[in-house]
Amino acid sequence: MNIQLKFISKLLGFFGVITLVGCSVLNVVEERPIESSIGLVDEYRMGIGDQISVNVWRNPDLSVSVTVRPDGKISAPLVGDLKVDGVSTQELSAIIEAKLEEFIRTPKVTVIVTNPTSAEFIHRIRVTGAVAQQRSIPYRNGITVLDVILEAGGLSPFASGDESKLYRQTKDGAKVYPIFLNDILEKGILDSNYRLFPQDIITVPERSF
Repeated sequence: MNIQLKFISKLLGFFGVITLVGCSVLNVVEERPIESSIGLVDEYRMGIGDQISVNVWRNPDLSVSVTVRPDGKISAPLVGDLKVDGVSTQELSAIIEAKLEEFIRTPKVTVIVTNPTSAEFIHRIRVTGAVAQQRSIPYRNGITVLDVILEAGGLSPFASGDESKLYRQTKDGAKVYPIFLNDILEKGILDSNYRLFPQDIITVPERSF
């Protein structure tokens, strides 16, 4: 009899472990955002606020360090204003070389982004509403809803956690996904603990009294 009870106890313990593992599986939202490739692309494209170093070989007077202006342009010696918003460093090098050919024989130009400020702004996740501290959080590979809520200090006393939403801008338009934060935080039910991507927005509404 004792042997049977021990066997049943072990069996129940085994199924309990299986249940916990099943509950901990991360739910992945299939529709990725438009900018989900940020940080993974082969070629970075410059944006407003980026700091750029333009080096013209053997011509230090033509080499400059500039910031992309709000109009998306930079100014460089001899070539004037250039539109660089959305342009790669290789493309900008070729553009400047072509313009400098009027003044210099076979110019060689190297462009380096020394401070990619625009990428940092885009490469963020926002959490708003009834949290301890509304935050704009830098994206990290593998970051989840739970990570973001914890970084925001958790829910406020007035939060309606299970009515929270994830907003994501995809190529097919804006998508909205339900988040059950009370289940995540209080019950360990991780079905809505989605893996997040840059520009995702989590909103936590307040309870209606």
